[in-house]
Amino acid sequence: MATSSGDISDSKFLTVAEVASMMRVSKMTVYRLVHGGELPAVRVGRSFRVLESDVDEYLRKSFYSAG
Repeated sequence: MATSSGDISDSKFLTVAEVASMMRVSKMTVYRLVHGGELPAVRVGRSFRVLESDVDEYLRKSFYSAG
């Protein structure tokens, strides 16, 4: 989950809205992924933050070739 240097302070955290924009989906879809355990997140108060590297990894794992 942490960056290659192992220091979490170098990581970039995104809001649910930023993740939704990045993935081109609704915020509800991001909440479903977080609550379903498919996308790791940190709870900060009443909101969630997601590591940018976790979003990249999720998209990389979800990618498939159609054809």
